[in-house]
Amino acid sequence: MKERSDVAVNGEQGIAPSGKLAPETLEKAVLAYGGAKRKEVLVGPGVGEDAAVIDWPGGKYLVVASDPIVGASSGAGKLLVTVNSNDIASKGADPAFLISTLIFPAGTTPEEVSLVVQEIHEACLDGGISVVGGHTEINEKYDHPVLCATMIGMADRVISAVDVRPGDAVIMTKHVGIEGMCILAGDCRHYIRRCLGEKDVDEVLGWSSLLDVLPESRILRKWASFMHDPTEGGFLGGLGEICRLSGFGIDLDLESIEIHPLTRHCAKCLGFDPLRLISSGVLVAVMPDEHVDEAMVSLEKAGIESAIVGRVTEGPGSVGTYTGEELWRLLEESCRWK
Repeated sequence: MKERSDVAVNGEQGIAPSGKLAPETLEKAVLAYGGAKRKEVLVGPGVGEDAAVIDWPGGKYLVVASDPIVGASSGAGKLLVTVNSNDIASKGADPAFLISTLIFPAGTTPEEVSLVVQEIHEACLDGGISVVGGHTEINEKYDHPVLCATMIGMADRVISAVDVRPGDAVIMTKHVGIEGMCILAGDCRHYIRRCLGEKDVDEVLGWSSLLDVLPESRILRKWASFMHDPTEGGFLGGLGEICRLSGFGIDLDLESIEIHPLTRHCAKCLGFDPLRLISSGVLVAVMPDEHVDEAMVSLEKAGIESAIVGRVTEGPGSVGTYTGEELWRLLEESCRWK
């Protein structure tokens, strides 16, 4: 499964036509305005921060995250729960409460609304998560659903990038591009069939069972200095965010990055970089070297693939700042193939 990416690892990018703002723009235009300062906020908003951490009575920490789903339609309700749960899990917490904001385009039927809400309900039942509020509307200004959620969980300790140190190992679980490939297989089957047979497309659809990172979070949280969920911007984008947060670089071993053969084949066929494809389902963990063997053995016992893909370094390392996301271009191209 280990294959090398053809893309260069260094580079700077500006604002993509769609997707996340460039880190510099985000810091100046958004993160500079954080409202009142409160002493309870231990981890606030930042480039690459998956969730906020708030000091809470009883020696606990409240973890809060918010994420939208705008690029998927098939199974979007379940995916909304998963991506928000992953942000909570990246901070070493278990998700407990969800608030949703669901905006549907004009012409959406009550049955279509209910289908999404049922998906959210079932995913929350599976995760022991209670839906505690939200907002649902039909709006003619939109031509596709926009689904947003806020997830709340509790943690026993604070996992923060301030604890990352040079020499720490960088571990990844599973393989890159899981979410992006699932979206392409679910929403753009006609497009991905240019590259894959029906059986292979069905296999990719089955990767939806890999999107949840809570199992590996529960294993790794006791050893990890920091954990991150590399979503939009892909695996390289996630590593770039870790570098920015910690103030250190990462020396990346490209040969060790897990790329599934089907992802590699589609990347060559459709002309995209798999390391820049949205990668929910991967958990990146940074930890001191003395814990790596035990951590990876524990993951293996749980049936979770993992690999050491780099080391934290005091220098700039080989990971630049990435904000580009391949999925949006692929979705646009797929529309032209209908």
